[in-house]
Amino acid sequence: MRFVFLISLYFFLFFSSCKKPERNASLQIFRYNESNGINSLDPAFANDKASIWVCSQIFSTLVKMDDSMNVSPLIAKDWSIIDSGRTYKFILRDDIYFHDHDVFLDGKGRKVIASDFVFSFNRLLDSEISSPGAWTLNNVLEFYAIDDTTFVINLKDPFVPFISMLSMQYFSVVPYEYANNTKFRSHPIGTGPFKFQYWKEGVKLVLRKNSNYFEYDKDIRLPYLDAISITFAKDKQSEFLSFLQGDLDMISGIDISYKDELLNRDGTLKSKYQDKLEMQILPFLNTEYLAFNIDGNSEFSRNSDLRKAMSLAIDKDKMIKYLRNNVGYKGVFGFVPIGLNSYFDSLDIFEYDLDKSKQFLISSGYPNGKGLAPIILNTTDAYIDLSEYIQHELKKIGINIIIEVNPTSTHRELVNNGTVDLYRASWIADYPDPENYLALFYSGDNFNNGLNKTHFSSKKYDSLYLSSIQQENVALRNNMYRIMDKIIIDSAVVIPLYYDQIVRFFQKNISNITVNSQNSLDLVKVVKRD
Repeated sequence: MRFVFLISLYFFLFFSSCKKPERNASLQIFRYNESNGINSLDPAFANDKASIWVCSQIFSTLVKMDDSMNVSPLIAKDWSIIDSGRTYKFILRDDIYFHDHDVFLDGKGRKVIASDFVFSFNRLLDSEISSPGAWTLNNVLEFYAIDDTTFVINLKDPFVPFISMLSMQYFSVVPYEYANNTKFRSHPIGTGPFKFQYWKEGVKLVLRKNSNYFEYDKDIRLPYLDAISITFAKDKQSEFLSFLQGDLDMISGIDISYKDELLNRDGTLKSKYQDKLEMQILPFLNTEYLAFNIDGNSEFSRNSDLRKAMSLAIDKDKMIKYLRNNVGYKGVFGFVPIGLNSYFDSLDIFEYDLDKSKQFLISSGYPNGKGLAPIILNTTDAYIDLSEYIQHELKKIGINIIIEVNPTSTHRELVNNGTVDLYRASWIADYPDPENYLALFYSGDNFNNGLNKTHFSSKKYDSLYLSSIQQENVALRNNMYRIMDKIIIDSAVVIPLYYDQIVRFFQKNISNITVNSQNSLDLVKVVKRD
């Protein structure tokens, strides 16, 4: 495979050396490819990385997360939290306008006022819209505008992470004049640094600079870029080749088709690219794991010692080195990933230990796997290599794994319906609080309205969860989070495989691009030099 790739790379670069001069060469156009595609430009449907990245360029929320994962002002210039954490009062800026469009008087974007947030929040709850973000308002009692610059949200119960949740793109402000038009999903109007210009679905999306954007860098109105151009080539190898040619300014993530071409085994950039490319790497709020259905029909659903034997038999150092080129951190601690303040680095129950694994296998009633039926591991085609590695590792202790590969949509449906007992999964933070991870194991509210796919149930855990989300003292809340995380690990409800890292590669002429642990794409201050 590597030989074929290198031959393709040679011919690609050779025949592309005489390409035609680029149109709009004088403009600063930031180009990247989105291999997963985009289904909608409506922020009410921004539930994956691809759509979140695009919507964050077009739309604005009350608050945003900065590079250090702190909540910072955006449309709301100030706010207060009162009534024991039940009431949030936001004071809005009065200099923010929707993008120019024919739906407004004289085609000029009108000023954003507090009632626009009332409309936008109500739209998330509209059954005809059927937004996947409706759950974010489950704990909201009411919201209303006091005047044009004052917006109030009342919660049913105190929920400390709520202010972080409001940075999600679901909460973007949209105009009532147009947002319910069927064209909105493909021709949106927002308030963000870039405005919609063109979209041929599955081919290309172009956003142009919003000359009326409200943020400044000292005395200079942002953004610096003139446009963003997004292509949708599905093949990751073709994407990489386009990047090397200079047709893309950024690629994100590590794909098996080019990871060995770019990275050494220790995760560093290979010397031949160090003068040509910039590499950006930091912890990603994403835990990759194996999950068990505790209510399942298999033996390991009822047998925690068997689950522990499986977890201890997987050499994650080797997995990270050879499958990931050391991108990521081995999952030997809790479920909460590196990058959040309750990360539990003193808990190492999942450290590789073959002898201890075999002891647990004996105590489970299956010495050397004798008498244990083959176990089906459900996954998707993007994780076949990882699943095969796990299959190989568990065979060392006599556990036979059968890998069942399904399309992503089918895999998701099977997990949601509780019809699989063991499956590969990942959890990327919706908002940067450990609660977003630990909520996956809360059994109240009908298993937390479907988040708890493992069907784990513990009265102690549930009690701690309910107390933690109302605890305003950060140190006390983090301690509760760690106790909850330990309960999950001691019960071996999941097997953390690795805590991910964000890896991005840029052309040398790109500067001022920032990133945080949520893998956001903030292009507002990016400069592209000639």
